[in-house]
Amino acid sequence: MLNAAPPIEPSKLTANTTEAISQTQHVAPPTAARATTLDLPAVTVSFDPPPPVIRRVTTNPNLIPIAPATFAHALEAIDKGIAFLKSSQSASGGWMEGVGAAPTTPLPTNGTTGSDAKANANQTGANSAASAAVTALVVRAFAQRGLNIHSDAALDRATARLVALVTGKNGFEPDSSGGMATYVASCTAMGLAALQEAKYEMTLAAALAWIRESQWDENEGIAPTQDWYGGVGYGSKGRPDLSNTQLMLDALHESNATAKDPSVERAVIFLTRCQNLKSTNAAAWAQAGANDGGMVYTPANDGESFASEMANEGRAGEKMPPGTRALRSYGSMTYAAYKSMLFAGLSKNDPRVQAAQKWIESNFTFSENPGLGQQGYYYYIHAAARAMLACGNDTLTDTAGTKHNWREELIDSIIVRQRPNGSWQNPETRWMEDSPDLATVFAVLALEEAIKPVLMSQ
Repeated sequence: MLNAAPPIEPSKLTANTTEAISQTQHVAPPTAARATTLDLPAVTVSFDPPPPVIRRVTTNPNLIPIAPATFAHALEAIDKGIAFLKSSQSASGGWMEGVGAAPTTPLPTNGTTGSDAKANANQTGANSAASAAVTALVVRAFAQRGLNIHSDAALDRATARLVALVTGKNGFEPDSSGGMATYVASCTAMGLAALQEAKYEMTLAAALAWIRESQWDENEGIAPTQDWYGGVGYGSKGRPDLSNTQLMLDALHESNATAKDPSVERAVIFLTRCQNLKSTNAAAWAQAGANDGGMVYTPANDGESFASEMANEGRAGEKMPPGTRALRSYGSMTYAAYKSMLFAGLSKNDPRVQAAQKWIESNFTFSENPGLGQQGYYYYIHAAARAMLACGNDTLTDTAGTKHNWREELIDSIIVRQRPNGSWQNPETRWMEDSPDLATVFAVLALEEAIKPVLMSQ
């Protein structure tokens, strides 16, 4: 009962659209000072079939390995969340209209400062990026619940608004300001892939073409030995990071890309360089680090981690004593990379996959984003839910020997935070999760992962 769809055909783009995407995306390569040269990851790759794409939740509790009462609570919470999102939909059909947003910026060369999306929004003013991304996430959440554009007016208006937001004079244009284009394109691809509507096939193909073109590779003069290779960033060739790279892989997976897809193969190199694992990551920060199998925000420019910043060691570890610089792993990025490696078809016996799973077992919790506390909690819980579903295990045993039914614990952890009006909101303002629209759609998406069908109907 897995609702898989045939691969997306990206070949239906017009020549003009393809050329516009190419011209917009290609820029000069980074200087040698920005891209660090590293040895290629030394690992023998073995593959398993990637997890299937499951596009809809089930309403049959017998298809989920949890208690019927927990299933009922999850479905009720999802529907209350969707009702809230419908109530907060703008007259034009989107969410977070007029809200300014900008990407997490790379550190300057001295590694001393850097701002994130919330701070940048105050400086750059409103643009369409936040609205487009959140509207795309809502489209996906509605579609996964079984709503469709033919019978649900809110979803129909939302999809039309999304397409309008990402369409410019040259065709597909996910962010006219350029700052968050690939983030928006990935969210758009996932939303439209979930719909499975022929009328939006061309926009979906354009979104997939955009994110493929955004990846750092030989076309921009970046070699596999450089730490930007295989990753994507927020904007038109912005500094790559794991958050955007996992969104790219999510979008490709939802469109049934295979492990042999060149974009997927390149991304695996970038994922490997995000990992605190001495045997496969030659970066100096990894060789001096905890070797715990967890992940950092980016290996680019010699590495950054928000968990290191949280620990007062500096986002680049620049505040550590001389000769000891390392970067700390944290929850949201570790789950993001773990599912990405599974989506890329890496075997569960691959040392990188096993090391990431060991970190998860050692830090298993749905009460916070390990390493960051409540910062980015709803982003974290969504990444965790997708990762746990992707691994195919109904339970997880932590390093203390406690066995966890991850679905039941995740559902309980989310619904206890739901507000009476059906929304969620993070008291932490970072990454805009104090917005009920953003926190709510992440919470709904996480709950939906937990009730996608995995058991055979009798």
